[in-house]
Amino acid sequence: MSDDEFLIAPDPKDPRLTERVEGADQDGNPITTSVTVERPLTLYLNSQEIVTMMSICDYPEYMAVGYLVNQNMIRPGDQITGIDYEKDIDTIVVRTAGETDFEDKLKKKTLTSGCAQGTVFGDVMESFDNVVLPKDAIIKTSWLYTLMKKINTRPSLYLEAGAIHGCVLCQRDRPLLYMEDVGRHNAIDKIAGYMFMNDIEGGDKIFYTTGRLTSEMVIKAVQMEVPILASRSGFTAWGVDLARQVNMTLIGRARGKRFVVLAGQDRIEYDAAAADAEGEPPALKRKGAAE
Repeated sequence: MSDDEFLIAPDPKDPRLTERVEGADQDGNPITTSVTVERPLTLYLNSQEIVTMMSICDYPEYMAVGYLVNQNMIRPGDQITGIDYEKDIDTIVVRTAGETDFEDKLKKKTLTSGCAQGTVFGDVMESFDNVVLPKDAIIKTSWLYTLMKKINTRPSLYLEAGAIHGCVLCQRDRPLLYMEDVGRHNAIDKIAGYMFMNDIEGGDKIFYTTGRLTSEMVIKAVQMEVPILASRSGFTAWGVDLARQVNMTLIGRARGKRFVVLAGQDRIEYDAAAADAEGEPPALKRKGAAE
C-alpha cells in the first residue's frame, strides 16, 4: 500500500448517496445537480432503543458502534457479539455479551452544537479531570500541509454534492480513514467505531475535520485519545477551553498556507514555512449543489 492510499475513503459515485435533482440557477436557467441523500437510522443497544440519527448510512455498523463508544455506553473490553443492520426498516442493533448501563446515561443526555443535535452524556464531561493525552505526540507543519493537500483533492461527496462534513484520521502525513456524513458527529463516530472494532490506538494520530472546532469535537477526540485536532474551519470558545484543559493541540482555519493554533502549540514542529506551502487547491470548488 502506497503512502497516499486511504484505508477507507469516500465513494462519491455510490448511487445510494446522491440523487440528481432538477432546478434553476440564479438566472432562471434549468439545471440538474447532485444532492446528498440522508436517511433515518434507529440504533438499538441490545433490546433498548437509544437514538434515531439522520445519516447517509454508508457505514452504519461503524457509526453505531462509534456512537456507543463515544457516549461511554460501550467501553474498552466490552465484547460485541453481533451487529444487525436492517436496511428495509432503517434499524441497526448492536448486541453485547454483558449488560450495559445505558439507562442512567440516557437520563443525563445533553444536546450539543452538532448540526443534527449531537448528544453528550454527563459522565463524559465528568471524566475530563482524569484525561491524560500523550505529551510526546507531535505534528510537523510539513505534515499538515501535505495532509490538507491529500484530503482536499480526494474525490468526495463534498466535492460532488456538498451539504456534507468530512473527518479524517491521520498518522504523520498520511490520511488513514476518511468518513463523511450530513452531521460531523456522525462522521467522527464512524471513525471511532472503526478504531474500536480494529483495535487502533489514537495516541499517535492526528484528527482532521472540515467542521467547526466545537466542544463536541474536542470531547469526541478525547474519547478516542487523539491528542491533535485540526480543521479548515473556526473555533468556539468552549472548544478552546476544553482543549486547553486536557492539553490537546487545537489547530483551526487551516487553509492553504495559513492556520491558527489556540491550544497545545508545544506539539508543533515548524519545519516548513508557509511560503513553501501550496495555496488552496482549486478542487475545493464543488461540482454539485451548494451547502
